[in-house]
Amino acid sequence: MSAPLRDWKVLPHDSPVAIDDNILTVVGEIRMPVMVLPRRMTVARLHDARLVIFSAIALADKEMAALDLFGRPAFLIVPNGRHRLDARIWKDRYPALQVIAPEGARAKVAEVVPVDTSTPDFDDADVQFITVAGTRSRESALLVRSPTGTTLVLNDIVGNIRDASGFTGWFLGLVGFSGPRPQIPKVVKMALVDDRNVLRAQLTQWADIASLTRILVSHGAVIDADPRRILRELADSLA
Repeated sequence: MSAPLRDWKVLPHDSPVAIDDNILTVVGEIRMPVMVLPRRMTVARLHDARLVIFSAIALADKEMAALDLFGRPAFLIVPNGRHRLDARIWKDRYPALQVIAPEGARAKVAEVVPVDTSTPDFDDADVQFITVAGTRSRESALLVRSPTGTTLVLNDIVGNIRDASGFTGWFLGLVGFSGPRPQIPKVVKMALVDDRNVLRAQLTQWADIASLTRILVSHGAVIDADPRRILRELADSLA
């Protein structure tokens, strides 16, 4: 795990992409000791134009200016104790940000940036923070509803890297973040999952959302081809 940044350092990233009227996402990359890992930031806009930042990435000036036009950053979700890299510098840039982390990761995140809450109130019924069941309260997710459908934003609990090759591809496949289909990474099962049946029920509950249109994951491609079926398959993998 890379050391948390103390200054605004822009690592390679793509341009923001509008997933829906109220959702932007940015894919970047981070150099790890043995590989380059793709990573994703998701931004949800509330009804009053406040922004919820999920797994923050420092962007270049042009992209940050576009983000400021999209809305006002108000909430910063650090989705688990390993996604702290850009948390402090985002809080430094936007001091009024309310920092959110799941209860089980709160102490780890607080080593880098003070955590305000694990139970945020967005005052918007269309955006819901979730502590993922069965993960020792260490992993979080976000549910975002819009007129065109519902988006489920996940962090490490599902990996969907499809284009990795060489040593990186081999290593990511070995730990379960890369492969021909979305999966719950082996390392995540070992580090985060404490009750497979409870997590299975959580995945099944999400699969029952009739309006579910897509799943965004922190590491890998968007899952927009029958996402409800994918969630059921993931749930079955825990049986």
